[in-house]
Amino acid sequence: MNPVRGLHHVTAISGPAQENLDFYAGVLGMRLVKKSVNQDDPGTYHLFYADAEGNPGTDLTFFPWAQMAPSRDGHGLSSEVSLAVPPGSLGFWSGRLQSVGVEIGAPEVRFGEHVLAFKDTHGLKIALVESHSSLGRAFQPWEDSPIPVEHQIRGLESARLVEASLPITASFLEQALGFRLLGTEGEWHRYGIAEGQSGQYVDVRALPGARRGAWGTGSIHHLAWRVDDDAHQAALRGTVQNSGAHPTPVIDRFWFKSVYFKEPGGVLFELATDGPGFAVDEDPAHLGETLVLPPWLEADRAAIEATVPKLTKPSFI
Repeated sequence: MNPVRGLHHVTAISGPAQENLDFYAGVLGMRLVKKSVNQDDPGTYHLFYADAEGNPGTDLTFFPWAQMAPSRDGHGLSSEVSLAVPPGSLGFWSGRLQSVGVEIGAPEVRFGEHVLAFKDTHGLKIALVESHSSLGRAFQPWEDSPIPVEHQIRGLESARLVEASLPITASFLEQALGFRLLGTEGEWHRYGIAEGQSGQYVDVRALPGARRGAWGTGSIHHLAWRVDDDAHQAALRGTVQNSGAHPTPVIDRFWFKSVYFKEPGGVLFELATDGPGFAVDEDPAHLGETLVLPPWLEADRAAIEATVPKLTKPSFI
């Protein structure tokens, strides 16, 4: 099997779009690399935050569905997204987050790496990980970020999954996507691709007595896994289908192509191609500055612009 390459992006559900922008660009200092709309719900933004170039694997995206109720914890959901920061950065981040009123968790060490956990403006669970292996991954610092380059978020580190049954999900990760067990620490089991470096692993926990979780503001909507190209995607789609899941046909998202399916425990996954990328329709120097629509939605631009709220540049702290 030719396995997935690691995380491509993670998409979550937020409250009001301006508050989301203020937090991720203004507080966390990530670059808004694409301001578009949910292609299945064009009256809702789809906001993409990443490194300066929007490299695959650095991208945290949001659907601002402010009308939704808060999410409900439980099995069948991805419960937390972790972001990679350089070693020695957590002191800086602890001070920055507390200075804007973010309540941070007690210092943690997970699988040998230092972690700072907190929630964003709308309740999404985030962990900053001092990731040594992130120093070797593709990353382009954002010169206009309020965060010094030596402390900037370098991309997606990982995610946590809460499942009713560990064996069922573990078997699927291994057989359909090419993961292997890397280690166990307490109730958490780490599965990864290759050596399981930054962006190449997930942590899975079984809570068989818990209720089913539910999407809402503050929850992760889906995890997208990197594939090289159309052929790699097609091959893995076949493997996923043969493993008992029900993948969608390939969907053209313009900046990448997607296939969606739920793993056996209920978490929504995606296979996303690395290309063509976010610069296919914008000057790389001006990513995210205007509302960008895929060609098939351009005829509806006036109606969409009248529906989505106006966004203003966040004030950098």
